[in-house]
Amino acid sequence: MLRLAPIGPVLLGVGLAQVGLGLLGTLIPLLMLQQGVATPLIGLVASAYFIGFLAGSLTAARIVNLVGHIRAFAVFAAAAAITAQFMVFFTDPLTVSITRLVMGYASSGLFLVAESWLNDRADSTTRGRFFGAYQLANWGASAVAPLLLSVVAPSSVLFAAVGMTFAASLLPMALTQQANPDLREGSRLNLRRLFAVSPVGVVCCLASGLLNSAFYAMMPVYLGSNGLNAVEISAFASTVLVAALVVQYPIGMLADRVERRKLTLLVLCLAMGGAVGIVAVAGHSIFAIAGFGCLMAGTMSPLYGLGAGQTNDRLQRGEYVAAAGGLLFTWSVGAAIGPTLAGVLMGQLGPVGLFVYLIAALALLAGFVVLRMLNRAEVPMDQQSGFMPTGAAPPRLAEMASHAITKRGTKDD
Repeated sequence: MLRLAPIGPVLLGVGLAQVGLGLLGTLIPLLMLQQGVATPLIGLVASAYFIGFLAGSLTAARIVNLVGHIRAFAVFAAAAAITAQFMVFFTDPLTVSITRLVMGYASSGLFLVAESWLNDRADSTTRGRFFGAYQLANWGASAVAPLLLSVVAPSSVLFAAVGMTFAASLLPMALTQQANPDLREGSRLNLRRLFAVSPVGVVCCLASGLLNSAFYAMMPVYLGSNGLNAVEISAFASTVLVAALVVQYPIGMLADRVERRKLTLLVLCLAMGGAVGIVAVAGHSIFAIAGFGCLMAGTMSPLYGLGAGQTNDRLQRGEYVAAAGGLLFTWSVGAAIGPTLAGVLMGQLGPVGLFVYLIAALALLAGFVVLRMLNRAEVPMDQQSGFMPTGAAPPRLAEMASHAITKRGTKDD
């Protein structure tokens, strides 16, 4: 039987934080839409979160080194709670952009602490189940959070509720008697080497950021502009998150049994079909929109895992951890750019601009995959690495920052 005691505080803390993050992801675009904020500005605000996330993934490890994992978690959660409370009083786009940037940095720090904690507590017999429990806590909380908007109408008062969730996430970690993780220094592979090793893998990770960030950040704007109310939008957000989680296992099985570039091409075509379907049924049944939305979310969410798998297939086993840092950096860059590009197109073309952006990005990626298939042979099946399930935001921060976290075995006072 799996004992969760060593990771229980982390699962609880991250789950509570994810409730706040999930609520913010739907609440902020809806409030800005109600206030008549221009769509490009809404995209820019969404990108600010991922810019902060990127900055945190590169530098938050220094805070962990300085004060230890438990205190660092408290620092990041407190910063997120204070930022959320700040948004109760100031809702202009510039202020919200700054607060979202800080929130992104704090979030990346929280995930870094959580994932490095899990890596330290797991061994070869429990690692998969520990990270499975972590994924379940992450996705479950993210899916439940938007449903709060079906109970309470969107308003700035809900930022206070978000602050409460982050404050609550402090408690399990503050009360734990577990020691700080004991991690060894690692290494990294640069992007030029990674691209030379697997162009498709790196581009898939970049596209995963470009696509998923825009889809989740700007879909509430698209749906609100097409007349859906907050209850319907919150239900849509929860439904597609669940669909993206459920599809991970079958996609993972296929990825370990068929050629990965062919599977990547298949999911890209299905995602394009889902995008076309959403546009076709816009203004009609919410169930039809949600159905096509699930198809899109379910086929775009594995892109990072497929890209990472294709890269790892061409690396030595000892290079996997080092490669994860470069791949996550690539994803973060895409995620920081995606909502802004989508917002600009929506400003020029109307709400449908979101799907012009998504379909164009999917088509370009599909064309690149076909080109690489014509120019390079696939890795033999018996030499493929295992598929790593991922969410909209890949849980690899710990491996990215492991090179910066020095060995420490002290315990917080």
